[in-house]
Amino acid sequence: MHMFVTIRKSCYFPPETLPLSIAPAYQKEYGSPIVGVKLDNTLHDLQTPIGKSRSIEFVELDSEDGWIIYRRSVEFLLIMAVQELYPGAGVEVKFRANNGLYCEIRMPSGEITEEMVKTIEAKMHAYVKEKRKIYKEVIPREEAVRLFKESKQIEKANLIASLSQEKVSIYRSNSYYDYLYGAMVDSAEKLSEFALDSFEAGVLMRTSDAASKGKVATAIPQPKLSGVLGESKRWAGILNCQYVTDLNRAIRSGTIGEVIRVSEALQEKRIAEIADLVATQKDRLRLILIAGPSSSGKTSFAQRLRIQLKVLGLRPLSISLDNYFCNREDTPLTPTGEYDYECLEALDIHQFNRDMLGLLQGEEVFLPTYNFVTGEREWHGTPISLGKDETIIIEGIHGLNEKLTWEIPRKSKLKIYISALTQLNIDPHNRIPTTDARLMRRLVRDYHFRASSALKTLKQWPDVREGEEKYIFPYQEEADVMFNSALIYELSVLRHYAVPLLKAVPADVPEYTKARRLLDFAQYFLDLPDEGDIPNNSLLREFIGGSVFFQEDVHKG
Repeated sequence: MHMFVTIRKSCYFPPETLPLSIAPAYQKEYGSPIVGVKLDNTLHDLQTPIGKSRSIEFVELDSEDGWIIYRRSVEFLLIMAVQELYPGAGVEVKFRANNGLYCEIRMPSGEITEEMVKTIEAKMHAYVKEKRKIYKEVIPREEAVRLFKESKQIEKANLIASLSQEKVSIYRSNSYYDYLYGAMVDSAEKLSEFALDSFEAGVLMRTSDAASKGKVATAIPQPKLSGVLGESKRWAGILNCQYVTDLNRAIRSGTIGEVIRVSEALQEKRIAEIADLVATQKDRLRLILIAGPSSSGKTSFAQRLRIQLKVLGLRPLSISLDNYFCNREDTPLTPTGEYDYECLEALDIHQFNRDMLGLLQGEEVFLPTYNFVTGEREWHGTPISLGKDETIIIEGIHGLNEKLTWEIPRKSKLKIYISALTQLNIDPHNRIPTTDARLMRRLVRDYHFRASSALKTLKQWPDVREGEEKYIFPYQEEADVMFNSALIYELSVLRHYAVPLLKAVPADVPEYTKARRLLDFAQYFLDLPDEGDIPNNSLLREFIGGSVFFQEDVHKG
C-alpha cells in the first residue's frame, strides 16, 4: 500500500489504483470537473496508476493545466475526425490566433471547403454524444515507432526513436492512435464546448477556456498577428526546419551553422525593412513605439533598429519610459499593497506627452531620470532637442496603448509589436507554445543577469502573464508593424542553460509541475555543440550573454 496525501486527509491505495477510479469521491471538493492529476507534483492523466506516489492533487478543468488538457483533447478529436472522414488527409497544428488554434488541413482531393469543415465539426460532436472513450496505452518505444511509421507519421516516429525511455504512452480511440506529449481526458463526453471555423487552408478550433467561463471562446479577428505567424512558418520553410527532428538533424550533420546564419539574416532583413519604412516617411513618422510581452527581445530589437536607421542617415534618439515613473508616493498600489509599476497610471503620462511634443516641435527639453533608490524623478545635465531628421525610439509595455501618447497625433507614430512567435513544431500535431519558449528565455536571462533561481522566476511568471493579458495583448492589433523575434535554433541553445536550473526546483513546491513539464519538453532537443556561430548582436544574446548591446556582468552561480 502507498499513501496519498490530499488537502484534507491521508488515505491508502494499492499502487495499481487509477486516479480515474477514485476521482468521483473527491469531485465535490472542486468547482469544476476533474480532468487530470498531479502525482508527486507531476502532471498526469487520470489513467496513470498511482504507483509509489506519496501525494496526489486532482486537477480541475478551471485551472491553467486543466484548460491545456481540455484543448489538447479536443485537438485529438479533430485529428481523429479528419482521419476517419478523409483517409490520407493531413493535419498540422500551426499557431494560436483569433482566440483559437489554427490547424492546417491538407486534403488529398485538393482544398478544404466550408462544407468539409462543418462535416468535421459534426463528426467531433458525434464523438461527444456517443461518449467515445480515449484510452491510454503504454507500449515499448520500438512498437510506437513501428506504429507511426506504418501510419506515415515519419516525424513522430523519428522523434520517438530518439527518446531514451524504453516505453512511451500513446492514446487510442477505436482504431485511431496518436502521441500528443501531454495528458488528455479519458472520454469525448467531457469535451462538449468547441467550435470550428473555416480559416485559411484549414480550421480555427475554438474551445472553452478560463476567459470564456467554460463557454466556447468567441473568435476575435487578429489579421496582423495571423500575418506575422504565417510569415514565421514561411521562414521555417526557407530554413527547411519545420520540426524538432529537422533541427536535431542539422546539429548532427554539422549544418546548424548555416541554419543560424540564415535565421539571423532573415531577422536582420526584416529589421532593415522596418527602418526603410521609417526613412521613406521620416517627415511624418517621428515617434517609434516598441512593445511586447516579457522576454520578447525588445531591447535588442530597439538597438538593432536604431543602427539600421543610422545606416539610412537618420539620427534616432532612444528614451526610456522608466524615467517617467511617478514619484513613489504617487505610485498606485496593487490589491496586496505593493507598488504597481506595470499599470499605465504608474507613469506621469502628462509630463511625458509634454516632453515628447516639445521635442517633436523642435524645442529644448530637460528629460528626467528616475532614481530607483529614492523613488523620485530628478533633472540633471543639459536640455536636448530633436533635429528634423531625428526620430524618437521608445520601448515599454504600454507602447501600443494610445492613452500613453494621447497628445501626439496618431499619424506621427509608428507602433511596433514584438514577440517570440515560435516557428518550430515538435511534430505536425504538437506545437511549441510561444509562452513556454518565452519562459525558457526568461529563466536563462534571470539567472545570468539577475542572479535569480528558476524557482523565483517560476513564482513570478503568473504575475508577469497577468500583466501581459492586461496591458499588452489587448493592444497588439493596434500595431502598425509586427516583428517575430523567435529564432528557429534558440531552444537548442536555451535548453543547455535551462535544464540544470529546472532540475534544481524542489519537488515539493507547486512550481515543480511547470518545471517538470518544461524538462519533458526540453528532452526533444539536442544541445547546440558550439555557440560561436551566434553573432554578438543576436537577440538571443540578450538572454545567454555576450551581447554587444549589454555590459552587465554575467552571474556565474
